[in-house]
Amino acid sequence: MSKSVFALLVAQFLSAFGDNAILFAVIALVMKSSELPSWYIPALQSVFILAYILLAAFAGPFADHHPKRIVLLLGNLLKAAGALLILVHVEPLLAFLLVGAGAAIYSPAKYGILPELVGEQQLVKINSWIEGSTIVAILLGMLVGAKLADQSIALALQMTIALFICSALVTLILPSVRHAGKQHVTAMDFINDIKLFFGQPIARFSILGATLFWSAAAVLRVMIVAWGALILGMTNASDVAELTVFLAIGIIIGSALAPVIIPMQKLRRVRYAAFAFGLLMVLLAFMESLWPARITMLMIGMAGGIFIVPINATLQEIGHQSIGSGSAVAILNFFANLGMLVSVGLYTLSESMNVPIVTSMSVAGTIVLLIAIMIALHLPKTPIQFTDH
Repeated sequence: MSKSVFALLVAQFLSAFGDNAILFAVIALVMKSSELPSWYIPALQSVFILAYILLAAFAGPFADHHPKRIVLLLGNLLKAAGALLILVHVEPLLAFLLVGAGAAIYSPAKYGILPELVGEQQLVKINSWIEGSTIVAILLGMLVGAKLADQSIALALQMTIALFICSALVTLILPSVRHAGKQHVTAMDFINDIKLFFGQPIARFSILGATLFWSAAAVLRVMIVAWGALILGMTNASDVAELTVFLAIGIIIGSALAPVIIPMQKLRRVRYAAFAFGLLMVLLAFMESLWPARITMLMIGMAGGIFIVPINATLQEIGHQSIGSGSAVAILNFFANLGMLVSVGLYTLSESMNVPIVTSMSVAGTIVLLIAIMIALHLPKTPIQFTDH
């Protein structure tokens, strides 16, 4: 492993740790409050996603034009500023919008820098390392953030600020590579990039597949809070985090298996993982005890990890050879977060209408399965081919 790849792994680990620690700090804030309504947690997720959508047209070209280590630095500092605003009692919805803005800027640079550090043959392997280390960070961020927030929300927020700043400093170790991309972009430039990218069947499938995955993952994450409280009797953020850990462990396992099971040339195989994801989500809705729920969450995570790693690698390589890897990731972020906003928004609406959580979760799983089947039917049958670079 090169020094640059190791530095990226460390920076991503710290940043993802902070992302999840701050999320569970805010979940603890809501669960401890007698004034905030039940729809507040999905609303927080929605404003975070909204930042991605609003910045999608500019984040990718910005990452492609500027040295990506500087873009990563800026993203971390914005996230730290959002955590600071929550700490000083600014409205959490507004502060979380700033955290989302930092994440939206950070994401295209995080994935877009990979083709600059390694060749195409190593992309799936490096992606599995990135996803694996990210999920470990998510796991620890959830556990440590929730445990700390249950004791002191202020201390949990201070920790997240320190993590974002440390991640920002580590990014300075990365090489400074600058490309002659567009410095000034318009919405029409972004639309033209989308048309160009969607003209490639594999790129189109990858975008739609990733959108499905992230939409399902986002709504499952917020559903678990209400489902765990009602069905399993969970009473605090730590209980929710401990259940979600099994999802994270599953994604780690799936991410490690993905390069072996599904190299980019065999991308069609990912459809089976998508089918399993939807079926298991429906099954989870009807679990009534802790250990069966944990095992099902583990299996959902494995299916998700096997599914998303090859898709991410494919998108990065297609983008690197066409519109720029940062722009490709920004297009992915736009569609994925639009899907997440719709899915979480619909769940927020169902929660406000007092739809039973078991019904909401089983319907969501069924929709995931049906959309996966529809997308798979349009997947090109020819093997994916890349040019050397």
